[in-house]
Amino acid sequence: MSVLDQEFMIGFIRMATDGFEHGWHERNGGNLSYRMKEEEVAAVAGELNHDAPWQPIGTEVPGLAGEYFLVTGSGKYFRNVCLDPAANLAIIEIDESGTQYKICWGLVNGGRPTSELPSHLMNHEVKKRVTNGAYRVIYHCHATNVIAMTFVLPLTDEAFTRELWEMATECPVVFPQGVGVVPWMVPGGREIGVETSKLMEDYDVAIWAHHGMFCAGPDFDITYGLADTVEKSAEIWIKVRSCTPEKRQTITPEDFRELAPAFGIELPEKFLYEKH
Repeated sequence: MSVLDQEFMIGFIRMATDGFEHGWHERNGGNLSYRMKEEEVAAVAGELNHDAPWQPIGTEVPGLAGEYFLVTGSGKYFRNVCLDPAANLAIIEIDESGTQYKICWGLVNGGRPTSELPSHLMNHEVKKRVTNGAYRVIYHCHATNVIAMTFVLPLTDEAFTRELWEMATECPVVFPQGVGVVPWMVPGGREIGVETSKLMEDYDVAIWAHHGMFCAGPDFDITYGLADTVEKSAEIWIKVRSCTPEKRQTITPEDFRELAPAFGIELPEKFLYEKH
């Protein structure tokens, strides 16, 4: 089968299309990357070109040496991914030092991988390590209601986690670790990647103030579902705050403590404080 017929490519394209249709990828906003499995690389080896020059990543990711990634292109539109994957996506190889990449497939009309490549790869390196290789997807989207929340709430892990958890009973089940928050920073460079990867040691979601969110997961369905759940919770929060400045009733800390054993999860006590 060709690259375009592979299951990982089909899943990647579907996730990109779903994100666009949800309204999270205006113009060329957002990016997506997938760390390929060895058997997937082998299946498309005949279509990979290794003659392209090595390019600097802009950071060091030695834990990803020799890995291959499918990534969206810089300046490319998510709405066009399904129409012409080879023009909007790339398969890249990481060199043995973890400091350079080369394009092995895709971007047939020219271009380079997403401008957020340093952040993606730094987060992939962390999640590969802390999950023993299980996590393979990093997703950055401009989720509307999540961004709106960053103008209202204190930019702390505790404030965002607690409010998001309270908006729907399933939220602490879907992201029991909570969410991390990065204050506003210039995107696209090493610095924001460093701060985000610190949060990825503990969380699967990092919210970028006034910008969007980063999500990590083992596959496309789980990662997209995580982003979808966080954004829906944020939408409920925005609607509640639009109706009233104070909630009349909500899920309490003790409710959360009862919920945890029922679903076989652990909820960090730092998020279960009494609000005044």
